[in-house]
Amino acid sequence: MSAPVSPPAPPRKPSRPRGPLRIFKDILSIGAAASIALVARTSLADHYVVPSGSMEPTVEVGDRILVDKLAFGVRLPIVDRYLVDLAAPRPGDVVVLGSPENGITLLKRVVAGPGDVVTVRGGHVDLNGTAVRVAETVSGDLEYLGATPHALRIGDGGGPDFGPVRVPADHYLVMGDNRGNSHDGRSFGFVTRDSIRGRAVRVFLRNGAPTWRPL
Repeated sequence: MSAPVSPPAPPRKPSRPRGPLRIFKDILSIGAAASIALVARTSLADHYVVPSGSMEPTVEVGDRILVDKLAFGVRLPIVDRYLVDLAAPRPGDVVVLGSPENGITLLKRVVAGPGDVVTVRGGHVDLNGTAVRVAETVSGDLEYLGATPHALRIGDGGGPDFGPVRVPADHYLVMGDNRGNSHDGRSFGFVTRDSIRGRAVRVFLRNGAPTWRPL
């Protein structure tokens, strides 16, 4: 008795090349994902790698910094300006900004805001006729600028002197914490509010090791 013979398998339908509509949908999906990522980095949060020692000892070269892009408002992608203002930068804030000289991203501290009369002598700041307090501690100097004191390094004479001058409306003076080794507002002048892209809030990586240091 012969074994039953299985019916031949139906022929496979040849795969049809993707049509223009499917390709368009794929491109649209990729574009939407890229747009969401761009908006998130522009308007919500971002990270920054510290390239120089101008903010030592607060941050070190190579530190990775978490930046809150919503700290001061909602920014428009590409245009590099605020669509909605939420809060104003304040003296003591560590901020990421675009250099007025060449657009390179910088990390600096806000020292004075609109209407303030600011003077810098030997790296020490005077605001509106009052010297900003600097205290000597075992671990180094602390500057009492803003709500929380921060580490300060005065070396090489403290860098160039500045002022006295009144900060114009919608402008800020920014400086590095390493006053004798910082190319900052004492050299390139005041920066606009729109050039400030967010507040640096934490160091999350140092020397390749995770950390969570407040700024």
